[in-house]
Amino acid sequence: MSKTCFEYFRGDNFARENGISLVSCKPGHAVVKVEITERHLNGAGVVHGGLLFTLADYAFAAATNSYGNVALSINATMSFFEKSNSGTIIAEAIEVARSNKLIHCDINIRQENGPLLANFKGTAYITKTKIEFGTGS
Repeated sequence: MSKTCFEYFRGDNFARENGISLVSCKPGHAVVKVEITERHLNGAGVVHGGLLFTLADYAFAAATNSYGNVALSINATMSFFEKSNSGTIIAEAIEVARSNKLIHCDINIRQENGPLLANFKGTAYITKTKIEFGTGS
């Protein structure tokens, strides 16, 4: 049985183990979220930067791979602006440019109904390897 694009990305074990869930995905766009718990906090009592990077990277992967070809990250940068220690954090990936070999995305990480916490910029290489998505229901 083939999977839909949404089901395919929801199967990400690393994201699931970190409490990250996929909200939406379509070619060039994805939204993911995480409910902050104590396990997400670093020694200073704020959300660990690695969680924010993982959240952004998951949104990036869903947005870039949703076209149906495996896209592999070749560059990523992240800037941090604000801290957080509770609530829901959302990352939204938006494609800014795409060619036949590269795709570039901008991912904003925000506190739900709150400030911009960080920004992730990523570039992925588009391979010729196909991802088999079903039509879904």
